[in-house]
Amino acid sequence: MKTDIILAGVGGQGVLSIAAIIAQAAVTETLSVRQSEVHGMAQRGGAVLAHLRIAERRIFSDLVPQGEADLIIAMEPLESLRYASWLSPAGVLVSAAEPWVNIPDYPEIDRIYQAMAGFPQYRLTPAARLAKEAGLSKAVNMVMVGAASPFLPVSAETLEHTIAALFASKEPALREANLRAFHLGRGATAKGDPR
Repeated sequence: MKTDIILAGVGGQGVLSIAAIIAQAAVTETLSVRQSEVHGMAQRGGAVLAHLRIAERRIFSDLVPQGEADLIIAMEPLESLRYASWLSPAGVLVSAAEPWVNIPDYPEIDRIYQAMAGFPQYRLTPAARLAKEAGLSKAVNMVMVGAASPFLPVSAETLEHTIAALFASKEPALREANLRAFHLGRGATAKGDPR
């Protein structure tokens, strides 16, 4: 078993937190993990990219080969298309539905959705709405962990325990809101909602 994942977004959206949670969950389940990150101009709203490789055996490279990603997790729709060439023909694209408009010529969102609909397998998650429903608008990244969880090689229970451990030293309300966000994201993917 080997799962190659590309995580994409804009600085401040929690891409690297998602990568860390998935990686820690994989390690907990005694899987091998390799990770690489590109921060770029992240602090100024620039692109953030992480490669995450998970396998039952030793992994020799940190980088996912182009055209071989099993999963792309994107924090916003345009970033999902930026890295589409990394997705394998059988891969799955999971993206937050809400755009992060950080450039003056951001394309019309319906054109982006139309391009995403051309992928054999994709899920568009109303991550911002679900994070608010969970009681914490900043928990969009936990919604996306939940939305991607059915396609990950680790159990939902391990992901849940990893999130709980991450927030163990915080206020209980913060931990509970992040766990609710995870479950709402997972539920949205299970329903197969296009948006």
